[in-house]
Amino acid sequence: MRALKFTLTGQHAFFKKPDVNTFLYFTYSQIHKVALLGVLGSIIGLKGYGDQKGMYPEYYALLKDLKVAIVPIAKSGDLPGLCSKKVQVFNNSVGYASKEVGGNLIVKEQWLENPMWEIYLLGDGHTYYNLLKEYLMNQRCVYIPYLGKNDHFATIKEVEEIELKHTMNYGKIESLFIKSSVLFNEIEDENDFYDDEEEEDYYKYEEKLPIALEQEHNQYVIESFVLTNKKVTPFKEGCFYQANEKVISFI
Repeated sequence: MRALKFTLTGQHAFFKKPDVNTFLYFTYSQIHKVALLGVLGSIIGLKGYGDQKGMYPEYYALLKDLKVAIVPIAKSGDLPGLCSKKVQVFNNSVGYASKEVGGNLIVKEQWLENPMWEIYLLGDGHTYYNLLKEYLMNQRCVYIPYLGKNDHFATIKEVEEIELKHTMNYGKIESLFIKSSVLFNEIEDENDFYDDEEEEDYYKYEEKLPIALEQEHNQYVIESFVLTNKKVTPFKEGCFYQANEKVISFI
């Protein structure tokens, strides 16, 4: 099995959480599958929400079955793969953004700083895999890709096609993976907190992230995702592959 691999990065990113209040707009800590499909759709010229005519936006309708793996590699946060976040305050002064005198709206958003991911697209015969491969490897795009919002331009680099091997024999998973797909090994003694060779500190990040859109209102379908260096065991058949030295999970 082959896969397309590339690095996705930018100065900032904002993947808006729908559960917000009037004071501050929050972001997910990682790019999620729905947002990533939006990036890929923009590259090959697929339409988004503004031009939606059917059950789903065009990009999602055509790419939703594409299997992707997301490996966080940012270094600005407290844990490996996590980004630092900062609240940005700015004015929206287009004139119709607020009913207050002057029409000025003060916006507060939480942004990811210096995000970076390794992205894998599984070449399992999906209709648009070869087109995506052509555009990415030749540094072409129809629309400019951005990270959640058009203030945050995306940089795509280090594009290559690699060989994968399907595996259910793994200890650590380098990518984000669905929590329910594995069992976490019980810690028997303090040595389990460390990697045998590098004495790597144990960490675990968990967040509920969008994995799909539901049909009726296009609301997010949420799953619990985990990023950890703790050893795990397979719980049910999943889409796990060996990519060079890494084990990754496709969603």
